[in-house]
Amino acid sequence: MGCMLIDPSQKYKPYTPLKLDGRTWPTKTFTKAPIWLSTDLRDGNQALANPMTADQKLTFFRLLVKCGFKEIEIAYPAASDTDFSFVRYLIEHNEIPDDVWIQVLTPAREELITRTFEAVAGAKHVIIHMYNATCPMFRNVVFKNTEEQTIDLAVRHTILVRELTNQYGVSHGTTFRYEYSPETFSQTEVQFSVAICDAVKTAWGKAGTGNERIIFNLPATVEVGPPNHYADQIEYFCTHISERERIVVSLHPHNDRGTGIAAAELAVLAGADRIEGCLFGNGERTGNVDIVNLALNLYTQGIPPHLDFSDIQSVIDIVTKCNDIPIHPRHPYAGELVFTAFSGSHQDAVKKGFEEQTERHVRNLANGEPQMWDMPYLPLDPADLGCSYEAVIRVNSQSGKGGIAYLVKQHLHLDLPRKMQIAFYQVIQKISDREAREMTVEDITTAFRSTYYFGGPKYEGRLALKSFSVTVEASPEPLDTDEAPDERRRFDGTVSVDGMLRVIRGDGNGPISSLLDAIRTHLDIDLTLREYSEHTIGVGENAKAASYIELVATTDNVKETRSASQSWWGVGVDSDIAASGLRAVLSAVNSAIGDRPLPELKLSVGFDSTMGQADIANALVNSLKLQLPRRFQPSFFEVVQRAARDSGGQISYENLAKLFQDTYGYETETGKQYRFELQSFDFAKSIVGRRQITAELLVDGEVRSVSGEGNGPLSAALAALHTQICGTLSIKEYIEHSVGEGAEVKAVSFVELVYEVEGRTKKESAWGVGDDSDITASGLQAVMKAASSLNVVTSKNA
Repeated sequence: MGCMLIDPSQKYKPYTPLKLDGRTWPTKTFTKAPIWLSTDLRDGNQALANPMTADQKLTFFRLLVKCGFKEIEIAYPAASDTDFSFVRYLIEHNEIPDDVWIQVLTPAREELITRTFEAVAGAKHVIIHMYNATCPMFRNVVFKNTEEQTIDLAVRHTILVRELTNQYGVSHGTTFRYEYSPETFSQTEVQFSVAICDAVKTAWGKAGTGNERIIFNLPATVEVGPPNHYADQIEYFCTHISERERIVVSLHPHNDRGTGIAAAELAVLAGADRIEGCLFGNGERTGNVDIVNLALNLYTQGIPPHLDFSDIQSVIDIVTKCNDIPIHPRHPYAGELVFTAFSGSHQDAVKKGFEEQTERHVRNLANGEPQMWDMPYLPLDPADLGCSYEAVIRVNSQSGKGGIAYLVKQHLHLDLPRKMQIAFYQVIQKISDREAREMTVEDITTAFRSTYYFGGPKYEGRLALKSFSVTVEASPEPLDTDEAPDERRRFDGTVSVDGMLRVIRGDGNGPISSLLDAIRTHLDIDLTLREYSEHTIGVGENAKAASYIELVATTDNVKETRSASQSWWGVGVDSDIAASGLRAVLSAVNSAIGDRPLPELKLSVGFDSTMGQADIANALVNSLKLQLPRRFQPSFFEVVQRAARDSGGQISYENLAKLFQDTYGYETETGKQYRFELQSFDFAKSIVGRRQITAELLVDGEVRSVSGEGNGPLSAALAALHTQICGTLSIKEYIEHSVGEGAEVKAVSFVELVYEVEGRTKKESAWGVGDDSDITASGLQAVMKAASSLNVVTSKNA
């Protein structure tokens, strides 16, 4: 078993700080992006447990080009036939854009250098990258070379590279640049690094300006010191190398100490021009420096990085698929949690930041000013990387009300009042604590809908508003002043109560108080409004009102009522602001009543009642789906009043429906026999186009064969009846409508008959109701029932 030393100085030596007087990098700042080189296909690929296939490398190369890289190290072609073939494929299939320089790596060995040139033959722009190790460990232990032998090795092979670039430049038209790396630079004496690079530059002999500059790549092959030490080494090199203007100083930081990003940034301030690295930091051991991280660090400072990660998720998908290495969820800019706040205080700050920034951007736009990004905890706008704001706030047991309210606003467009935020936060906390997991957006929105009965029929509570009207009435109380009388509002509405449609009515000084009065009167639910707020969702024709209601239980003491510790919140949304508030009331009422039993709703139909014929008609629309004809309503209202006389003028909805069915034989299964019933019938057209009926008619229990003729089915039926009775029947009104949908649809007919007979001074009238899937049969049924309700004299009794 391992054991860390109490005194690690007995085993490990600290780095030797560089004595650098007058260092300037600490006072410098970034003004532009460095030159970028991606070494994903070479250094990154060689570090993979399963190196990329040729197809994966091609996909990766195309991604790098798309991101905007102008220098790409594509292979170590002399190392394997696979790498050699890949280089040839890119060249021979014209995959390399004219403005992109490919770079290939070779050690300082003659046969490998020669093979490398064979690989790049025919390419337009090529950087030959040669290296040899220079630090004391490699000089003394690995190669057993002196400093002079190490320099000679680099110089001799640089001369070979120069000769081959001249040869291939003439034979293939290739433009070459040269990069030399004193490998293990970070562990090499800086004086020796300068000496060997000066010697290489002299041997190259072609260092110029612009694209003719020689590239000296100074790698932190192993990161052995803090980033400021690497910056000192780079500044020393830049200030001591000769002909600095003819040199591109390049960095190749590794991340052994976890400070590769800082080392690269400080080294650029120290004078470096170029950075070699990999997307998301892949590479040997702990990886190369992450170019995405570096580029986006510049971007957040307002400096164009000249690399495009606008769709960072697609970059992540390709890189992870090709490297077979996942991105850590906390990886800067790319991890799935980097834009996410779980902490309640963080979420609250983000929510408020978004709200303030939205308002500020509106002002900026109006004034023609830049819309600057300035947000708590978010140095970068996720949208710039093609990310949504969905993951900015995520919820677990550590989250607060602000974050939860933000998600509700983002996904349900509801800007909850602060007190309602607290109430809903407690709901989510209970769920999160119980389930001990992160709450997804779907979890939160579903919990909101369920808690506040919001979002359509699926989330309807025990009480649901179906229709309503609010009318204005003058206050009945007289005023002794010249002021106009106060106006009262009357709420008349249809509400679903435990699945049954009911009509309720209430009065108040506004729609909300009127509804509260209605549910107090009809359902014995006594609640008082404590808080109300509303806002608009959307703009123009599609705008809707969102209303928020807080209700408390009513007590005899107004002060106690207003300060009650228990309350219930509700929310409603509707294109009509009044409906929005009413829906919010019922949302809160549903929470207040829970599953407690509700009193049976009754209609007050006494002779001094405020309820009338229309209320009865509405009740039957809701319970039986019947639309009573206007002339029919007074007749049935009288029936209802007589029936309710013994119950104090009140009748329940259930009993009302049953009374209608029993009175008119509608949808009953009692087998009641009427005086007149059609057993069967058939229609035919006469020569003159009139309708003729032949039927088996039951008359006072006796079946008789009858016939008659008329302009239509009903008049023909009356003609047939007239053969069996004394006097005359005539149709005063006939109305029909359909009930149901699809295969269940049927016709309902209402017929009013008037009866006259000799010897009686007063005419009689009665209504009949029939229903059948056949509209003719429905009408005939109504005629027979109406006739049966009249004191008709049959011919047998005449």
